[in-house]
Amino acid sequence: MTKRDPYEVLGVTRDAGANDIKSAYRRLARLYHPDVNPENPDAEEKFKEVGEAYSILGDADTRARFDQYGITDDQQGGGGDFFQGGGGFGDLFDMFFGGQQGRGQRSSGRDGEDVRADIELTYKEVLTGTHREVTITRMSECSACTGTGVEGGKQPETCPTCKGQGQVTAVRNTFIGQVRTATVCPTCQGAGKLIKDPCHKCHGEGVTPETAKVNVTVPAGVEHGMKIHMPGHGGEGTGGGRPGDLYVVLHVDQDARFERRGQTLYTRLDLTFAQAALGDHIEIEGIDESIPVTIPAGAQPGQLITIRGQGLPPLHGGRRGDMTLQANVKVPTKLSEAEAKLIREFAELRGENMPKGDDRGGILGGLFGKKK
Repeated sequence: MTKRDPYEVLGVTRDAGANDIKSAYRRLARLYHPDVNPENPDAEEKFKEVGEAYSILGDADTRARFDQYGITDDQQGGGGDFFQGGGGFGDLFDMFFGGQQGRGQRSSGRDGEDVRADIELTYKEVLTGTHREVTITRMSECSACTGTGVEGGKQPETCPTCKGQGQVTAVRNTFIGQVRTATVCPTCQGAGKLIKDPCHKCHGEGVTPETAKVNVTVPAGVEHGMKIHMPGHGGEGTGGGRPGDLYVVLHVDQDARFERRGQTLYTRLDLTFAQAALGDHIEIEGIDESIPVTIPAGAQPGQLITIRGQGLPPLHGGRRGDMTLQANVKVPTKLSEAEAKLIREFAELRGENMPKGDDRGGILGGLFGKKK
């Protein structure tokens, strides 16, 4: 086993959770995998050291023994008195407080790693749904050994200690009499097999990195940050372990024209004074088509105009949301004398107070204040 503190090797604290330990192991295993570092002779040793550290901390029972005694069974040269029926204090503690007695054979397989991919989407693709092909890097069966981990594709040898069972049994003498117990084989670490001639390509792992293309179906109505879970499309497992999963993270590009709130789209509609006062019939560009809009006469600044069914659909199907337009009446920043005269006449016809204008060059450029 590794001579360094396994917590130090994986870079985790002693109170780290199982998920944190697993994540640290995956990250370091990818970092130091020999196939990723063909020109770094130290990478293989670091890769092995990381694996050994995880073999201690990744198993709850082994980790508990290490935390209490600073050593594990297989660091005692084959298990010491335990396998000879000596029945030391550590063995007795294991037996009565969650040890190996009565357990079935430990699984020799290792599940494949999960993989992440990212997809950028437009609002139009959110509206209709889409199909995308993503390129990922995942661990796949080694082509040189067909996944056996042995050079030339040969089969691993059966462990002579446990005869391929992955565990060993012993009769232990305790104060209550003889007790038969079972524990993980210290020779093969529960695999039941030994690889004495590791494959030159995968170094006995049985898997190597590969680049693969995966077709992803994105349904209509998705939102930014959602994930699509594709079981079995991640890294390949070893020794009968299940393959990892693929998680596709969706990123919906922001359309500068709209603000999305669920299925409703909000946008600003710029109107002239004449359009707001008299009403109008215009067309605006929606997500996928031109949309006719009726502006009511007397539309006020900030007034909301709702267009049914021109928003985005819900995720699981159904009627599209709405589009809401906020009226923005644009006041001209410059006026000719003729235009200013008409506005003064308009104000006079409506019996409004005659504006004096702004001599400092305001909106009407001081024209209201000029006299003929």
